[in-house]
Amino acid sequence: MELPFTLEQFLEVFRQYNLGVFPIQFLFLLLAVAVLAFAIWPKKNAGRAISAILGLLWLWMGIVYHWGYFAGINKAAYFFGVAFVAQGGLFLAKGALRNQLNFSHRPTPAVWAGSAMMLYSLVIYPLLGHILGHSYPASPTFGLPCPTTIFTLGILLWLDKKPPFYLLFIPLAWSVIGTVAAFKLGIREDIGLAVAGGLTVLLMVRQRPL
Repeated sequence: MELPFTLEQFLEVFRQYNLGVFPIQFLFLLLAVAVLAFAIWPKKNAGRAISAILGLLWLWMGIVYHWGYFAGINKAAYFFGVAFVAQGGLFLAKGALRNQLNFSHRPTPAVWAGSAMMLYSLVIYPLLGHILGHSYPASPTFGLPCPTTIFTLGILLWLDKKPPFYLLFIPLAWSVIGTVAAFKLGIREDIGLAVAGGLTVLLMVRQRPL
């Protein structure tokens, strides 16, 4: 199956997005640091705060990126946007409102794997993209689907209990979609999606259910 857009068109969407929303990328990086701070030094309602940030990021990706930018070259983005908005709603409902998502950084294989994923999404992903010729502004920044999905899967591995499958389904589905697109377009930094998705499935299967 061929993609309905070229690599040049795809990178142009990133360029238009990054220039159009600048400097919100810096805010999103600060929010990512806040997520880590809340998880490492948990205070009262830390889980609510982390869930609210994740919900905001997924709503943003669905409404602003998918509907506002990506739909211009791929009509499937309207469907993707619905899925991302639904994911944002799940984080807000289950975590921010009901306070049912609690995070910890105990030294477990899941936490170590999640830490590596988040490091990749925030630091290695943009550096690797630059090395491979996908330089800013024509590159995915944090707050866009692929790096943010890797980050999301990473922080979900920090949960103190196994999350319900419906909370994982959309990020895992996007890890598959993004990996397929990465192979077709040659965006090799997105191969991290396949690794993140595979590790998440493996580690979640090993955990006890809720």
